Amino acid sequence: MGLDLTGVDLLTETVGTARLLLRPWRDDDVPDITLACNDALISRWLSALPAPYTESDAREYLAGIAVHERQERTGLSCAMQERVGKRLSGAIGLGGLTDTHGAVFGYWVAPWARGHGYAAEATDALSRWAFSHGVHRVWLLAAAGNLASQRTAELAGFTREGVLRESHRDRVGIRMNMVLFGRLSTDPAPPLRP
Repeated sequence: MGLDLTGVDLLTETVGTARLLLRPWRDDDVPDITLACNDALISRWLSALPAPYTESDAREYLAGIAVHERQERTGLSCAMQERVGKRLSGAIGLGGLTDTHGAVFGYWVAPWARGHGYAAEATDALSRWAFSHGVHRVWLLAAAGNLASQRTAELAGFTREGVLRESHRDRVGIRMNMVLFGRLSTDPAPPLRP
């Protein structure tokens, strides 16, 4: 079975969990995106982000990649919003929906939302969404030093598959290892998160 998005409008698609709403980005997310993307940990692990990160950078992202993937039906970039309080708690994206090698995850969690398991909950929910639409494999890369991201992958039901040695560079150009995690539609799902 291949990807089947019949009847799905990716421009408006939302995915929910008990605690989170994974929704399309909005212009009023710009201040929280800017604040979060200037966080030292996010900047450290997402070295492709501009530093410092400005509101203009956030607007460019929202008008560009975030919308383009949804329009082209190749990805689903979502704001991760708490249902209670309704504040932006992070970002999660699933790109390469049409890639025969599987769809790839990316995520970050805002500093004010860390420690609640939101990234694992969102990654699991978006994995289930992808599987329900015919995607067979989802995967992600986490820097070898980013233990929190690796733990997120494990909690979301992903299996550590290997290490890509010196495959990426950090912000100052030092090569770093990346850990590859994957989850198949046929893998046992992790317990649903609260």
